[in-house]
Amino acid sequence: MPRVGEVVIEHEAGCDLTALGAAWRALESDAAPLALFQSWTWLGCLAAERFPDPVVIRAHIAGRIVGLALFNRVGGALHLGATGRAAQDSIHVEHNAPLVAREAPPGLAAAMLRAAWSVRGVGRLVLPGTPEGLAAAAGGVVLRGTSDPAPFVDLAAIAAGGGDYLATRSANARGQIRRSMRHFAEEGPLALSRPASLAEAEAWCDAMIVLHAESWQRRGKPGAFAEPFMRRFHAALLRDGLVRDDLPAGAVDPCRITAGEAVLGYLLNFRQGGVAYAYQSGFRHDEGVAQARPGLVAHVLAVEDALAAGLARYDFLAGPARYKLTLSTGAEALAWETRVRALSPTGLAAIGLGVARAIRLRR
Repeated sequence: MPRVGEVVIEHEAGCDLTALGAAWRALESDAAPLALFQSWTWLGCLAAERFPDPVVIRAHIAGRIVGLALFNRVGGALHLGATGRAAQDSIHVEHNAPLVAREAPPGLAAAMLRAAWSVRGVGRLVLPGTPEGLAAAAGGVVLRGTSDPAPFVDLAAIAAGGGDYLATRSANARGQIRRSMRHFAEEGPLALSRPASLAEAEAWCDAMIVLHAESWQRRGKPGAFAEPFMRRFHAALLRDGLVRDDLPAGAVDPCRITAGEAVLGYLLNFRQGGVAYAYQSGFRHDEGVAQARPGLVAHVLAVEDALAAGLARYDFLAGPARYKLTLSTGAEALAWETRVRALSPTGLAAIGLGVARAIRLRR
């Protein structure tokens, strides 16, 4: 069994997901700050359907668990926190990593990923939405991979600097935001609100999905919620996140943005560990009105709401969309990689291709 100092790392195939959920929640209470996507709130939602062939990597010290990672096996591949099936992975995991305790030794998360290679018959690790440095330390060689920035607003830094978020934006960005706010304020005061009940939250999310689909269809694309599993997953996540007492308060955070009585749109955000995640949205469309930018206004209101709540970060998640670059103060690089064993035929071929690319770049 692999070790990191006193920590023993082992794997288990075909585990009991109910028992794993209990162990996972116990570790969450003792873990370093974790992303929503590392929590059982996310991983445990429709878990039996998403992880039909689960493999768990456990790290423990004298029997006390200090690290957990959940994979789904598809053939000879292990998918970290994902199913390996396009329809079910349409929910799009990010900030994806093993869950480790605060006192765990440095490098334990990477060691747990490397330990996954010891699972019999495994020749590939699929690491979606994983921090770049962690993916690079997982072992093997990259067969396929991309990297995307995940822009964010450093709310802690803004609070320390006086708490004026708009003052941190460029003069051009401030002008765009204020023009749009003035435009919508003609319909009434701008406000961000939250649902008073599960039924209201469900109605808001249904309305958001309609607006989201209309927006993407205008661009000739179906949108994120065209996949039925996406709808089922988020309906279940919403029910669990709002009504179960053992979940973090406000883990699922739907918001409505209004100008007086007029609805400008909706955000489906998450909150976990001092971070607000801007996950999905739907906004009304004002044809031909340049200053009507409800998404920009919505996120500014949500950033200011998170700042007032004392959160540390507002995370826009991956993708270089223009509004994210306009509103963010920094970015974290996330990787989507498929890694293979270095000495396998596929791995050797991948190494050869990498060397050939490097030679071409030097010429």
